[in-house]
Amino acid sequence: MADQTLSTEEREQGARFAPKFDAAGLLTAVVTDTVSGAVLVVAHMNREALDATLESGRVHFWSRSRGKLWLKGETSGHFLDVVEVLVDCDQDAVLIRAQAAGPTCHTGAQSCFYRRVETGEGGPVLVKVKT
Repeated sequence: MADQTLSTEEREQGARFAPKFDAAGLLTAVVTDTVSGAVLVVAHMNREALDATLESGRVHFWSRSRGKLWLKGETSGHFLDVVEVLVDCDQDAVLIRAQAAGPTCHTGAQSCFYRRVETGEGGPVLVKVKT
């Protein structure tokens, strides 16, 4: 899929999908809810995870902590079904708009972004928000 010989103009303006993985072979994947637009999860994909996502229509990630391919929802049943995949200007990140089959976060929250950072006299604290 990737073609490192593309010029900057080809990469940024052309029609060829050529994801640019980092030195560890990963790119950032941001998943948003297709209806609300809320950010559900940010994780990483390697080539295998990206290919599996595009082929199956279900979001896969590369688990850095477990060192293996991970189908989101494989144990919970809360799959993320792909509606649309967008790539950023230099093709080193993807935005996936998905339909969630349930809570996205392993904590049971709808989104992994369920706490806001607030600052005060004692320093930053986390406050739960409705997701």
